[in-house]
Amino acid sequence: MIKKYYDQDCNLAMLDGKTIAVIGFGSQGHAHAQNLKESGMNVVVGLRKGSAHTAKAEAAGLKVMEIEEAAEAGDVVMMLVPDELAPEIYKNQVAKHMKDGDILAFAHGFNIHYNQIQPAKGLDVIMIAPKGPGHIVRKLYTEGAGVPSLIAVYQDASGKAKDYALAYASGIGAGRAGILETTFKEETETDLFGEQAVLCGGVTELMKAGFETLVEAGYEPEMAYFECIHEMKLIVDLIYEGGFDKMRYSISNTAEYGDYIAGKRVITEEARAGMKSLLADIQDGTFASTFVQEMNAGGKAKFLASRRVQADHQLCHVGAELRQMMSWLKK
Repeated sequence: MIKKYYDQDCNLAMLDGKTIAVIGFGSQGHAHAQNLKESGMNVVVGLRKGSAHTAKAEAAGLKVMEIEEAAEAGDVVMMLVPDELAPEIYKNQVAKHMKDGDILAFAHGFNIHYNQIQPAKGLDVIMIAPKGPGHIVRKLYTEGAGVPSLIAVYQDASGKAKDYALAYASGIGAGRAGILETTFKEETETDLFGEQAVLCGGVTELMKAGFETLVEAGYEPEMAYFECIHEMKLIVDLIYEGGFDKMRYSISNTAEYGDYIAGKRVITEEARAGMKSLLADIQDGTFASTFVQEMNAGGKAKFLASRRVQADHQLCHVGAELRQMMSWLKK
């Protein structure tokens, strides 16, 4: 059974007198930095010179430094830059400023698990990974709530690494919702699998296939979009609020009966074998290797080409037109 912790299990005083350097001010960075500051922590933000995020961070009352200055100032250095950029930033701008006894932190295990970053032995290496996007981490914190978070320890030089991870998680508001203890390996592999097989790759391909099936059968694209894409949010919101039970309670008997008889005709044994193949590529490092190669040595050519092709799909154009009708989305 996975262990769970709450604010009463955390000691924020573990971070008293320490400077937390948040490297990056994107989706997670802005939330971590502001939440920690409002929890009473001493926070600085590390950004490259000329970053578009500098003004936003300063407007939030945060002290902004260039990355090397922040790394030198930080007793805790939280790497919140994209996975593909983090190894070079760490190697060239952060590592030389890390001292024995410092704490190196991540919100995702990718670069540690796949040995893209190899920290010095004298550091505590921890992970604090909120299970939600940064804007929700920030929003719920300001409302007195929080987003559940994972913590993990990769390297415990001080003997207090887990306590530091719990304190940090509490500082961003996770202790209000629940903190779950895992490992870098488990977080990385399950996160990548979830994104590829279900949350992003699986869901978008399922919706696209449904849209194309209806359009090819002669139905209007607008009808196909509403039925296979637009209404997905209604179903997912019900599952988010109360699991499959609440979703099935809330839909019609017709829809519920269709749920029971149709799912396995779409998600066949072949689809499940595909999921197992994806997981194997994640576990043995194949995905990580191809991703790093594409994003760095490959110059993102295939990545950017895929983005352009997918953005030009008929469903994207139909969706854009239909969303013009939805005044509530323009707020």
